[in-house]
Amino acid sequence: MEQMTLFGNSRVMTPLADRLRPTSLEEFAGQRHLVGKGKILRQLIERDQISSMIFWGPPGVGKTTLASIIAGRTRSEFINFSAVTSGIREIREVMERAEAGRRVGMRTVLFVDEIHRFNKAQQDAFLPYVEKGSIILIGATTENPSFEINAALLSRCRVFVLKALEEDDVVRLLTHALEAKEGFRDQNVEISPEDLRAIAAFSNGDARTALNTLEMAVLNGEITGNGIRITTEGLSQCISRKSLLYDKTGEEHYNIISALHKSMRNSDPDASVYWMMRMLEGGEDPLYIARRLIRFASEDVGMADSRALQIAVAAYQACHFLGMPECNVHLTHAVVYLALAPKSNALYTACEAAKRDVKTLRQEPVPLHLRNAVTGLMKEQGYGKGYEYAHDTEEKLTHMECMPESLKDRAYYHPTEQGEEKEAAKRLERIRKFRLS
Repeated sequence: MEQMTLFGNSRVMTPLADRLRPTSLEEFAGQRHLVGKGKILRQLIERDQISSMIFWGPPGVGKTTLASIIAGRTRSEFINFSAVTSGIREIREVMERAEAGRRVGMRTVLFVDEIHRFNKAQQDAFLPYVEKGSIILIGATTENPSFEINAALLSRCRVFVLKALEEDDVVRLLTHALEAKEGFRDQNVEISPEDLRAIAAFSNGDARTALNTLEMAVLNGEITGNGIRITTEGLSQCISRKSLLYDKTGEEHYNIISALHKSMRNSDPDASVYWMMRMLEGGEDPLYIARRLIRFASEDVGMADSRALQIAVAAYQACHFLGMPECNVHLTHAVVYLALAPKSNALYTACEAAKRDVKTLRQEPVPLHLRNAVTGLMKEQGYGKGYEYAHDTEEKLTHMECMPESLKDRAYYHPTEQGEEKEAAKRLERIRKFRLS
């Protein structure tokens, strides 16, 4: 006997996303660049020519669903395998089962969710079975497979990149959920187009999040004589906080800090503040952001505005004293200042050029005239002989060579005409002319 619920039976105890899981490419939402008419993955599926592959994309974009559709379309046994709960023993058991199926002409599609969570030994366990065709491996990962999948296994798989769903795709998916028998057709749910689009925007391209949010809104909707009404006020409680896609140790961490750096370098304060807030709201340590701003202040602003370094260091101290959420405005202060500051990478290029010479050229001894004669023997050896004390001259300059002989004409610092650095450029030009005179 089925358990009765608000909606009549236990069917609704199954999550909406599972009840509405597509079974064909025609029902599949999004990823038209892969499964649209004439696209490569669709052709491979329709021709039954699939091989092992990796689906790389954010959560809730259909990686598991697409693997299930492939298994059904290609008449293969489908095994759903989780990297979170399985070890080497479970892998071997499944591989033996697949190998037995191969001997009687049965193909096995092994779907491994979160394959990046497997360690090297676990990933290597798949290799012999992939090579001899015992399984068609479909791995799903939210992490860059170049970093997380063993090179040997990755070389035997084709990588397909799945994208977050477009907002219109999510709206169509939600509309289907309201109209489908497996969804809420029999509950006569009333929701405005604006609120439906609000759910789609909140989901951030994640179909599972969108359907779960709709389901929550229905469960908390107002029961009327005709069905269920979802109000804007009720919906706001279900979408009060968006779950941001941000992994403090994964690729998205590096993508967003890169976006922040490049936005500041491009003198775009609005984009800079946006990317900074994406990091903070995603749970990033504000001190990490502040450290990156200190580096930026010298690498990309430098002598064009030396106050930039002071502002960045002050922001770090403010973050240390106050912490979140109060220090977000101090980081905004520094980010906007750095974005609007005149830019010069002359310090960075000087640093890199000198480092390159230090690493690649012969390590020259320090010239004798630059050495301190702290003992009598050192003085006898000529340490300090010929040293010229700049403060003894009217110009506060001397003609003394401070570079090793082989590098005496080397110049690392090339100031720009940006901001205050143009004054440094003029002074350096005067100094160099004096030493050539």
